[in-house]
Amino acid sequence: MKTNQLREMISHHFGKTKNSSADKHPLCAGINAVAKKQLFNVFSVVALASTMTIPNMVEAAQAQAKEQHQPNVIVILLDDVGFSDIGAYGSEIKTPNIDALAEAGIRYNRFDTNAMSGPTRASLLTGRNAQTVHMEDLPPKHIPGLMPAPGPAKDVPLGSGPANSGELPLNAQTVADAFRSDGYATYALGKWHLAPEYAEGNKWRDREFWPLKKGFDYYYGFISGHADQWHPKLMENNDKIPTPQMPGYHLSVDLTDHAIHLMDEHNPKPKFLYFALGAAHAPLHVPKSYINAYKGQYDLGWDKLREQRFKRQKELGIIPANTVLPKREKGDLAWASLTAQQKRVYARFMETYAGFLTHTDEQIGRLIQHLKDTGQYDNTMIVFASDNGAASEGTQKGGFYQPYMDKTTVEQMDADLDKAGGPETYMLYQRPWAWAGATPFRRYKLWPFAGGVRTPLIISWPGHVTDPGSIRHQYVNLIDLGPTMLEAAGTQFADKVDGVKQIPVAGKSMLSTLTDKSAKTRNVQFFEMRGQRAITQGKWKAIAMHKLGTEFADDQWALFDTEADFSESNNLASKYPKKVAELKKLWWSEANKYSDPAVIRPFKLLYQFNHMDDAFGD
Repeated sequence: MKTNQLREMISHHFGKTKNSSADKHPLCAGINAVAKKQLFNVFSVVALASTMTIPNMVEAAQAQAKEQHQPNVIVILLDDVGFSDIGAYGSEIKTPNIDALAEAGIRYNRFDTNAMSGPTRASLLTGRNAQTVHMEDLPPKHIPGLMPAPGPAKDVPLGSGPANSGELPLNAQTVADAFRSDGYATYALGKWHLAPEYAEGNKWRDREFWPLKKGFDYYYGFISGHADQWHPKLMENNDKIPTPQMPGYHLSVDLTDHAIHLMDEHNPKPKFLYFALGAAHAPLHVPKSYINAYKGQYDLGWDKLREQRFKRQKELGIIPANTVLPKREKGDLAWASLTAQQKRVYARFMETYAGFLTHTDEQIGRLIQHLKDTGQYDNTMIVFASDNGAASEGTQKGGFYQPYMDKTTVEQMDADLDKAGGPETYMLYQRPWAWAGATPFRRYKLWPFAGGVRTPLIISWPGHVTDPGSIRHQYVNLIDLGPTMLEAAGTQFADKVDGVKQIPVAGKSMLSTLTDKSAKTRNVQFFEMRGQRAITQGKWKAIAMHKLGTEFADDQWALFDTEADFSESNNLASKYPKKVAELKKLWWSEANKYSDPAVIRPFKLLYQFNHMDDAFGD
């Protein structure tokens, strides 16, 4: 058959005018103009056309048109960055590239995470509650003499639980696998933290939970919870690679270089990139010029910093005008109570953190500029978030040469302060800086209060946001991100994969919020981590802090009306005991639905180290 004859046949079936009666032909159902144009291009190749039936050609054209117009999707996930640490959320820290994303997209001010790394990442990548996918806590890591993790017996099925086993179920499809099944190229860069690290003898089991087993075509990064930014222990795909030793090397720069390479246009497939930077988790590693750019800015201390950010947040409209700033938490020192030496040392920690975040913002800017330079930006959805609130593990003294349980004295820190941010150090700032990072909320990472779970969320998608730069006030949870991204690509999580029924997805798409500031979102969400509990229903939120060695039935619940009290500063439990009882019952219902067991007793070592008993009176 000649090409012109084929064109006449297609014209007969599809018509040449927008309202042609031929558009009603069964073969035309669901065919848009892009697909029709692509179909005519297919027919220009006579040899190909002569061997295809019209229905086959229609299917091929639809598939090619869909692939060409599906958006790239990029998740930029920062680490331990608090709600107020980004300029667009009230910070003095310079983050112009992230702020530009906010101006081009939508900011959310009621977006909640799981308050800690592994649980958040598990929910983000599966669309399910962390307990459902066995990541109620961090995946086990063997630390001889302190936290041994020999691993389960060899006959225990992979990913079989319980809720805190740290092994993702084999029947919980990841968002990466769902994207790949729909024709996407899938890439993961940076921090993984979704695989166990068992003792020798069970290392084979670790590999079953690495990125290439979870839907990604390519991986480059670090498997554990944090990495040296100057000399990281890295993996590429399933192989360990030599630790970088080049002068001036920095992991954030390296990861961004890889992201830019992967997003080059040479691969015709749409791309899903999970870009999980190690910043701004400890160690606070950054070139000295970035630290010096903030010299003297934090001499005012964390109390005044929190007040300044609070004022700026109200001016930006990122928090309601009637928000109250809660008082300093039990266990956190007042800046005025510190010695001159403590103030000098602790201010340098925050200068280092701020410099680290600005350096990170520059890397994000490089990636975005590359998208613009290569013509990909306008067809790319970017989802920016942090995995939990600001880091609380630094105690009141912080860590200088190691982040946790550091025995370095303040006097030694002061003597070595010029080394801050350099390769000899492994810094984590003092806990009250995290309190400032969580402005205007109570507490910080690990806690069920908003300071632990609430982080920035920015979604940018050119041409798909009706009011760029605006703020959304609906309640959303990170389990909603997977369904949202997949809907943007015109696909969804599968009910079955290779004939295996998948665990139901708890998340629900909130894509409609990009165009509708009143779009309905989720109404109920439960929280549990290391025995600490919370439940949100509409405007109400109830929180139960668990005291080590006591029964869960004895926990005292606090109650907050988050519509009137955005910062959770006014406990209404005594005023509305029936509402407390109702929410307690709802918590157990949700926990039994999504977690086995419903609640996990806290591990004594971590409970004491993180001073969770600061929640209780003397």
